[in-house]
Amino acid sequence: MPSKATRAAFGEALLDLGAKDDRIVTLDADLSKSTMTAAFAKKYPDRAFNVGIAEANMIGVAAGLALAGKIPFAASFACFLVGRYETIRISVAYTGANVKLVGTHVGVAIGEDGYSQIGLEDIACIPSLPNNPTIQPSDEL
Repeated sequence: MPSKATRAAFGEALLDLGAKDDRIVTLDADLSKSTMTAAFAKKYPDRAFNVGIAEANMIGVAAGLALAGKIPFAASFACFLVGRYETIRISVAYTGANVKLVGTHVGVAIGEDGYSQIGLEDIACIPSLPNNPTIQPSDEL
């Protein structure tokens, strides 16, 4: 039986991947403690970028980094990513940029963060884009 949140497992896996490939970078929109990229930023400060509360900018920077040979993991709450659908469409999907968009806090029961933070639309919108496979983990594995 899984014993940890998927976002905690993501943070741990990101550390493992970062040790194996120095092209991996993270981008966060001021939510690294919630998205679990904070440990990566602590271990690899030169490969972690906090762009502030600016998800559209984060996605554009991630696309630029990807097109320059990096492997960016851009993380935020899912509702804040899908809210930048147009930027994802133009900067990531149409260019074929190797950006890993990581949306946390999806579903209908995310606790104290409240209803405005729930991501539901992402699974409907993002898979409609070209060059953009979508994965929805069911557990930590």
